[in-house]
Amino acid sequence: MATTAEEIVDKLGGPSNIMSLTHCATRLRFELHDASNVDQAAVESIKGVMGAVPQSGDRFQVVIGGAVQTTFNEIMNLPSMSGVGKGLTDADVKARERAKARGKSAWLDFFFEYLSDSFRPLLGVLLGSSLIIAIAAILDALHIVPFQGVDRMTAAGATWVFWDSMWRSVLYFLPIMVAYNASKKLNVDPWIGGSIMAAMFTPEFISLSTAADTVCTKTPLGTQCVATIAGLPMQLNNYGGQVFVPLIMVAVLALVYKLLKKIFPENIQMVFVPFFSMLIMIPVTAFLIGPLGIWIGSGLGYGLAWLNNTVPLLFAVLIPMLYPFLVPLGLHWPLNALMLANISTLGYDFIQGPMGTWNFACFGATAGVLVVATRARHDEVRQTAIGALAAGLLGGISEPSLYGIHLRYKRIYPRMLIGCATGGLTIGILGWIFSPVKTGAFAFTSLLTIPVFNPIWIYAISIAAAFAVSMILVIASDYRTPEQKAEFEAEREQAAADLAMEKARKAAPAAVAASAGGGVATLVKTDVVIAPVAGKVVPLAEVNDKVFASKVLGDGVGIIPSDGHIVAPVAGVLVTVPDSGHAFGLKTDDGVEVLVHVGIDTVQLEGKGFTVECRKDERVEAGDLLAKVDLDVIKAAGYDTTTIVVVINTLALKAVTPRPPSVVASGDPVIDVTP
Repeated sequence: MATTAEEIVDKLGGPSNIMSLTHCATRLRFELHDASNVDQAAVESIKGVMGAVPQSGDRFQVVIGGAVQTTFNEIMNLPSMSGVGKGLTDADVKARERAKARGKSAWLDFFFEYLSDSFRPLLGVLLGSSLIIAIAAILDALHIVPFQGVDRMTAAGATWVFWDSMWRSVLYFLPIMVAYNASKKLNVDPWIGGSIMAAMFTPEFISLSTAADTVCTKTPLGTQCVATIAGLPMQLNNYGGQVFVPLIMVAVLALVYKLLKKIFPENIQMVFVPFFSMLIMIPVTAFLIGPLGIWIGSGLGYGLAWLNNTVPLLFAVLIPMLYPFLVPLGLHWPLNALMLANISTLGYDFIQGPMGTWNFACFGATAGVLVVATRARHDEVRQTAIGALAAGLLGGISEPSLYGIHLRYKRIYPRMLIGCATGGLTIGILGWIFSPVKTGAFAFTSLLTIPVFNPIWIYAISIAAAFAVSMILVIASDYRTPEQKAEFEAEREQAAADLAMEKARKAAPAAVAASAGGGVATLVKTDVVIAPVAGKVVPLAEVNDKVFASKVLGDGVGIIPSDGHIVAPVAGVLVTVPDSGHAFGLKTDDGVEVLVHVGIDTVQLEGKGFTVECRKDERVEAGDLLAKVDLDVIKAAGYDTTTIVVVINTLALKAVTPRPPSVVASGDPVIDVTP
């Protein structure tokens, strides 16, 4: 027999129709691929389901009640749901943003994906090496160990030279790692791609520069050596840290590899495809692709260096303003590749300094979100912001901030861009007056890697300005639109009300009244619910709210109010009193739970027009004033004033019988109850 979780998934079209699933205090919130064919009645007939509410677009809510967390866990633990996300994941956001940027040129889209997938798996080791560099830079800045000396073996000693080798292991052999990942992307045996690139790093290949028939010439770009191999000239280069060479090599290798797989039968491909791939591609790489990749990297690097030297202020602002749009789409890898090429060719890089101001503008915006979310008690965003801020400030990773927060709340981007521009202008102006910011290492721009930049003080001031401006702007103007704020407040108060009712149901505290004679506790029994406001009683089914009208939250009545005095419909304890004053939850001594909801969607007024005259956990008698409401304010804002009175735990009682429609005064009976 199928479980409730299995039936819900099945009635919604199966796992393939479910994009994501989240939940609030009482409802499962589904985002479907296609909600048009979902049978609402079939979903509502499932045992344990209190109701179903279709939403705009392809969103669909299933009302569960207090057991929503258990049902959510059971659904997500189904083997068939393993590929379904919890809400909008980072990957979903990223895919959606990429889809927006896709044009008619599929080859261009694939090119950027090729770059991205060739580098992304290396983020961990690149981050690790950048932190090792940072420690070395800090020790050098504090004049403890002179890492930046020309003769490190003499100046720093063998111990610290070994430390130096720990981070160089990643950057020096980066071409082999890139070749491996790029081969996987193009469906080529990655070990073949890695082996071809590794041939350029063998001691034998490196020793060619000292061979008897090798000619070395000094040029403006350094010493250039040409070896003669089988009568053909081969330009020798240091391929450590180069990334354009493996990217070009693997693209050519993919053509050769696929051709060889067509030529050789499957039973001998294991031997001859790798053999001929290496036999062809190692010479092609050494003679043609290697020098070509060096020329491309050097040319682009010198071109950007010219722009940086000619119009430094424009360059310093352009880089941080571009990155917020490049990173979400994975288009920033060409610039990252240029940074690595600059270090290999020029011995330093000038892009990372301005790029760092964008990163810190991003982290500053996240810090602003953290402050606002903490004030608003938006726990989900607050927790996401804490993790994203830690990853950013300590690791220099912007993706958690971008995908987890910024791309979901679009108000953040304009404020962050102002921070980017501020940081870019600061580093550009100070660099123009004093000295441009440079670094000799590829480092993730975090707090820990500040010492790898020179001059440190210019870089530090610039990233601080970017961080502060973004943070202050987000705090001052919020990261949410008014509609998002209203939606969050509504969901929070709904969750608070449901949670309070659930706690009251479980705890079932016996509210007692002591008799005046001898202090003996007397239980006050409930047999009727009175009208909390004067007006016209209407059947609950006619109320303009699907959830209340369906009676999934209990039976009751609606009252079109004629005045704004809201009184307690029963004697009991107030378990729910939101600041907005639009709803009140009460629990009687004998366990009857009553909810008074003033108006429909009035939570979005955020208390405007409501004056609360009671407080949570206060005991009230039937007829005691709970709130004063200005009905004209509600009507002027375009909201329905119908006040709803429902007995939340209808199913747990013997009988709940609403009285016929009529005009009532405040305090007249409207619902009969048998506990």
